[in-house]
Amino acid sequence: MIIVMSEQDLAETWRRIIRGDNKSWVVFAHGTCVVLPDPGPSVDLAAQAVDTLREYGPVYAGSPAGDFGTITLDPGPGWVVYGHHNDVLTYVGPDEISDSNDLAVGLYGRSKRNQDGHELDVVHVEDKRPR
Repeated sequence: MIIVMSEQDLAETWRRIIRGDNKSWVVFAHGTCVVLPDPGPSVDLAAQAVDTLREYGPVYAGSPAGDFGTITLDPGPGWVVYGHHNDVLTYVGPDEISDSNDLAVGLYGRSKRNQDGHELDVVHVEDKRPR
C-alpha cells in the first residue's frame, strides 16, 4: 500500500531535500519530484515535468526504466530513490516502509515513481526562475 503525503508535506519535504536555490521543481501525488534546473522564462514547468515523467516514470522490467538506486537522507528522515533520469527522484519516508534495506526502499520508491508516471497528478510547482 502506498501512503500518500499531503501536498504541503510533500512540498516541505522536497524543499528540505533539494540543494540549490535556483532549481525549479514539480512534485507529483505519490512523492516523485522532477527537477528542472534551467527552464526558460516562458516554459510551463508543470507541463515540462509531466512530459519528463510520462517518459521516465513508468517502470518496464528488464530495461533501464526498471533500474534504481537509493540515497539515505542526511539529515533524515527518509530516502530518495533515483532511476534512469537524473532529475526524476522519489521520496520514501520512514513511516512508509517497515524494511529499511536498500532493496526494499528502492523497490517501494520505484513503485511510487511508476504510479506517478502513469497518473501524472501534479500537486506542487516550485518556480525558482529569476524574475
